[in-house]
Amino acid sequence: MTARLPCPPAPGPLEAYAACFDEVLSSLAQRRGFREYLTGLLAPRDRNKTLTALAGAEPIAQAQHPAVQRLQWFLSESPWDPERINARRLGMLLAEAATTPHERGVLVIDDSGDRKYGTATAHVGHQWLGRWGKTENCVVTVTTLWADEHLYYPLHAQPYTPAHHFVRGRNDPGFRTKPQLAADLVRQALTLPVACAAVVADCAYGDNEEFRVELRRTGLPYVVALKPHKGTWAREMDPHTPVDAAQALAWGGPDDPGDWTAVERHFRDGHTECWWAADARLAGWGPDRPTRLVVATTDPATLPEKTTWYLTTDLPRPGSPRAKDSPYQAADYAEIVRLYGLRTWVEQSYKQIKDELGWADFQVRSDLAIRRHQALVCCAFSFCWRQGLTETLSRPGPASASATDMAPLRADAGERGARGHPNTRPALVAASPAGHPQLADPGDHAATLVAGLVGCAPTGAVASPARRRRRRSRPVPVPPTLS
Repeated sequence: MTARLPCPPAPGPLEAYAACFDEVLSSLAQRRGFREYLTGLLAPRDRNKTLTALAGAEPIAQAQHPAVQRLQWFLSESPWDPERINARRLGMLLAEAATTPHERGVLVIDDSGDRKYGTATAHVGHQWLGRWGKTENCVVTVTTLWADEHLYYPLHAQPYTPAHHFVRGRNDPGFRTKPQLAADLVRQALTLPVACAAVVADCAYGDNEEFRVELRRTGLPYVVALKPHKGTWAREMDPHTPVDAAQALAWGGPDDPGDWTAVERHFRDGHTECWWAADARLAGWGPDRPTRLVVATTDPATLPEKTTWYLTTDLPRPGSPRAKDSPYQAADYAEIVRLYGLRTWVEQSYKQIKDELGWADFQVRSDLAIRRHQALVCCAFSFCWRQGLTETLSRPGPASASATDMAPLRADAGERGARGHPNTRPALVAASPAGHPQLADPGDHAATLVAGLVGCAPTGAVASPARRRRRRSRPVPVPPTLS
């Protein structure tokens, strides 16, 4: 077999990470493009991370530069499979003791839209854009994310194709709703396999009965949110919405809580909050029924909109008649609140992959190129965690941590962070805090990885149009200038 040609290395610690993907990249051009693309995604930029920005070139004026065209070819035309890249990324995460999923984590279902103009881009349509709070022309992607109190990373992503792209619209056999795509992604995660305590999702999925039925078929329990005023059939004098059911619960104040139970929530920064939770009854849902309705709030008297959750779950109540026969372990109020509280990490991840890693900055139109861009952004995201954890765990420190040192790690899990689990690690994911840019770290410390890439990067710049020769010149050094 012919030996592979050597590939120009990526800067700093990125080369060791990129080399792990060489087996699924068949040519030198692919291996080189993979390193160039990740370097561009991780580098700090003052503008959107389009292909010219990733190559360190000027927009429009240098759009035809060979460095830009190489990335364009790599993303759109080169014959490599984004599913194999993603499978290798996940295989690396599952193989590491510090990042392998465990039964205390959750599988988060969510979707996110990216504004796009025109009608030629695959999956584009006039639909709800949650980040902007209005309906816009955009591409929406359904995602799964694994998370616990210390770590979170994306698993799979599937762009949603609106009905108008199909000949028969919503009646077309190929059309899939977002809840159907989400259920498919849950099954895909189970093939890895990914251990988790439950599937969690917001009301966009929790209100969909078909989605909850599909989750039950997967064999995973769920904790999903409901809209406060989601109506259901019931007798005239009974509650008809989740908020009606919550208002029917007895509450006489903190000294006379009635139906409510105090739940202490722990957060990563060390502070705690007192919440109140209770089982409510609504139609066929109840504390001893197959499906529970759990209300969690900071104030049972007023049920504030922003700090009140209406959750439905098939996890049995401790001590209930069905707890003995249920395939799932009983969950008290503290556990239900902890599980759904982990869902917020998906919002954090969206901020990081969109604002720093260029998830929404793609300027390609084909379905394959969009999927490839998303897979590469996920690789850059996972690199930040992998490198940050490697540096932290390798740093010498005291043999045992004090209660104060471990407080930020406990988060909603109470006792888990400080003892009894192989994933226990120091409070900071990466060292040396930096102000900007901030990458994949809820503690805002992985920005130092970008600084490391900048320090190791070569200094060759893409030539300006005035400096180019008429004859074809040799390609510029790669990766491009990082500034």
